[in-house]
Amino acid sequence: MEILKVAAASDVNAVARAIMGALSKAQLVEAHAIGAGAVNQAVKAVAIARRSLERSGQEIFVTPGFIEVEVDGKDRTGIRLIIECRQS
Repeated sequence: MEILKVAAASDVNAVARAIMGALSKAQLVEAHAIGAGAVNQAVKAVAIARRSLERSGQEIFVTPGFIEVEVDGKDRTGIRLIIECRQS
């Protein structure tokens, strides 16, 4: 399973393409985001990927959760989006 790290400055279209590319190789992909801006970009990217995959008869399901990561020696809480692709 591939893990994508999303930042507040991430291009949502690039992240959406990365999600679709990862899902073409595996059934699951994770997106990790720390901070409100990063979570916003990750959710928008999932929405864009969903719309594109829906056109080809695929559906994605997202399970949100928390993740603890270390950034610059400090523990931070982030959001983990587990994205799963299924044929509709």
